[in-house]
Amino acid sequence: MPLASFPNFSGLPDFLGPRRLLLDCSTLLDHQVGGGVCGCCGALRPRYKRLVDNIFPEDPEDGLVKANMEKLTFYALSAPEKLDRIGAYLSERLSRDVARHRYGYVCIAMEALDQLLMACHCQSINLFVESFLTMVRKLLEADKPNLQILGTNSFVKFANIEEDTPSYHRSYDFFVSRFSEMCHSSYEDPDIRTKIRMAGIRGLQGVVRKTVNDELQANIWDPQHMDKIVPSLLFNLQQEEAAERSPSPGAEKEKESPVELTERCFRELLGRAAYDNIKNAVKPVLMHLDNHSLWEGKTFAVRCFKIIMYSIQTQHSHLVIQQLLGHLDANSKNSARVRAGIVEVISEAAVIEASGSIGPTVLEVFNTLLKQLRLSVDYELTGSYDSFANMGSKVITVHEERQLQESVIKTIGSFANTLPTYQRSEVMLFIIGKIPVPGMYPSLGSANTGVEGSRMIQIMLLKSLLQVTAGFQSTNILTALPTSFLDPLLSFTLMEDAEIRLLVLDILVSIIDRHDNRHKFTPVRIISDISVLKLKVDKCSRQDNLFMKKHSHRLYRHIYLACKEESSVQRHFESLHMLLGLICVELANEEVVVDLIRLALALQDLASTEEALPVYTRCAIHALSAAYLNLISQLTTVPTFCQHVHEVIESRKKIVPFLLPEDVLVESFKIPEKLETVEGEVLFLQAKIAEMLGGSGYNTERLATPYIPQITDEDRLSKRKSIGDTVSLQLEMDSRNSPEKEQRSTAEQITFETLKQAIVDSVNVEELERERRRQVVERFQNAPFEEIAAHCGARASLLQNKLNQIFEITIRPPPSPSGSVGNGHGRTRSIPVYEMNFPDLCVY
Repeated sequence: MPLASFPNFSGLPDFLGPRRLLLDCSTLLDHQVGGGVCGCCGALRPRYKRLVDNIFPEDPEDGLVKANMEKLTFYALSAPEKLDRIGAYLSERLSRDVARHRYGYVCIAMEALDQLLMACHCQSINLFVESFLTMVRKLLEADKPNLQILGTNSFVKFANIEEDTPSYHRSYDFFVSRFSEMCHSSYEDPDIRTKIRMAGIRGLQGVVRKTVNDELQANIWDPQHMDKIVPSLLFNLQQEEAAERSPSPGAEKEKESPVELTERCFRELLGRAAYDNIKNAVKPVLMHLDNHSLWEGKTFAVRCFKIIMYSIQTQHSHLVIQQLLGHLDANSKNSARVRAGIVEVISEAAVIEASGSIGPTVLEVFNTLLKQLRLSVDYELTGSYDSFANMGSKVITVHEERQLQESVIKTIGSFANTLPTYQRSEVMLFIIGKIPVPGMYPSLGSANTGVEGSRMIQIMLLKSLLQVTAGFQSTNILTALPTSFLDPLLSFTLMEDAEIRLLVLDILVSIIDRHDNRHKFTPVRIISDISVLKLKVDKCSRQDNLFMKKHSHRLYRHIYLACKEESSVQRHFESLHMLLGLICVELANEEVVVDLIRLALALQDLASTEEALPVYTRCAIHALSAAYLNLISQLTTVPTFCQHVHEVIESRKKIVPFLLPEDVLVESFKIPEKLETVEGEVLFLQAKIAEMLGGSGYNTERLATPYIPQITDEDRLSKRKSIGDTVSLQLEMDSRNSPEKEQRSTAEQITFETLKQAIVDSVNVEELERERRRQVVERFQNAPFEEIAAHCGARASLLQNKLNQIFEITIRPPPSPSGSVGNGHGRTRSIPVYEMNFPDLCVY
């Protein structure tokens, strides 16, 4: 048959005949019904191939033939066993079209596959999906960006389909790797590069959706996958600043940006993470920030972990904090800027965590931060990250270490502010237990830092404690200031270091101030009408009364001794005035008011009689006493008392103005070179004040008794020479109740060493101590039971006898209500045990 007899062939020029023949042969190879010589063979091909061929138009620009596509879909639904063959044939066609660069037919084939996937959910779909994934892989492997984007879009549609049958052999490893690679695309054209990266992000999102809840699939949370997915997302999330600096002029505002898409995908990934997967999801974030030095900038790292903390399930948030703390420990020898960045992230993340689920990490956070604070102090003092300076050691920047310390202290405070009251009290006890108190707790400084290291650690931890107590408001002062917290804290008020004493005073002020009155007492001034201060005064509660009854005398004693410190400056006296004012406003009842007046008058006597003190200290004590008596007189509302205080203050203004706070407690103070003996009308008279207050129902006898602080063995904790030389406990006893009164003196001096030796003989030689222990071990290993029991019984009896002797010496009648130890006349009544006052050394 001549070629001219073929349909559509007649009338062609001779030179087009071979080209037409080649086209018909190509069509035959493609299993497509052509209009040439091989068209008669179409009826011999399988039906599914004919249906597939019919969806492709002759001109790819016409798009998918919808009518024929409906026939193919109906056939696939009617004969699901043919679905895998349809998929295989479509895959075969697509592979040839890609190889021949016929991209129009490629788009038609992918559209057909998408529609078949959406329509078919039969049991045979697994084999069809394999053909579909093969075609998507073919597109992703192509060099053309449009083909990569086309394949990604089809995969995303597939990821949103819920399959009715499970798959046991499907793998998505290639897609994770390829989509991650697309997220890092460096294509020259910025618009195309952005499209490729967004396609990669959507592809990763599709992989996560398809696999995260399918137990039969490979675990997407494995490190091998997370190490690709998470860095890819962070890389695109990091491009926000660059995008803001150079925005695309043709970008449409309504379209989603790569950063927004990345953040949404990242949040979705983290939101699907279970308890066991949090570590694998967070670790790549830490490694990415390490590898790209992003801790130092802080902003991006903080943003990443805010996304993490707000996206994961609330009950899992403490796991993120644990990983951050572990990462901080792992970087303890890194630069201060890196550690400061990690601390900043912990600060933000811990605050978010505290608002939800606290978990077991509260004290762990503080323990790690305090450890970093100690290490930073060691690095600053030694100049090296190692125990011994080496030639290869990194250079320590003191300025950066100081900034790190401030960042750690700020983080401790910001986290503590989110905690409930009871947990904050536990944190306060935890921190006070970490502070090296001389004689009570071991030094935390390393061997290379010595005394200066311990001092700096004390200051840093006290600053941390001050941050924790900022804004602390407890309804029960007994729980806010327990003995285990108050004892070591007050011991610092007697130390020589002025900065430490000031921090302790500020901490006490923060805890006692429950109505935000502290700022109303500064600057220290003589105020004629305190109503302008607008002080918030509530009735003293039962717990407050119990606290003052238990601890008031110790507070007064430490305030009195703190005023004697020669290194005190204006800030110290302002804090002391603030503390006294808050005690009067927050914790005062009638008995406390009397004791506070006695304390103020005792400070006046101290400044008048202690000529060894510096002139400034004496003048400042006088000014403090005057300002406080002016305050407390107006709070008691006794007119005669207020009149007396006013008269003394007016006399001082005329005669000795340098004894008032306006001239002393200021930056440019005015004091004489030498302070003469102060007496006469410029002093507050205790007898006169007692008489005035007695008419208003106050305890006259107690008011008339001068306040004399008792130096106890507790003061040895400060390790000050001025106190250590005078450490002794003077005990006066009433020998009339003792059957051995003729054989003992009426007063006996008992020191700490006396009590220590009364319980157990002191052995100072180390060799003898080791020998004694060896003998004890041999006795308990070899001796018969009866001998061991007899020995232990004898020691117990000896100990009891010694304790009985100590109690006979130390137990004495309590002081009279006036504060005196005993007046020597009158019959002594029987004292119940719960009313007896034991020396501090005998009270545990």
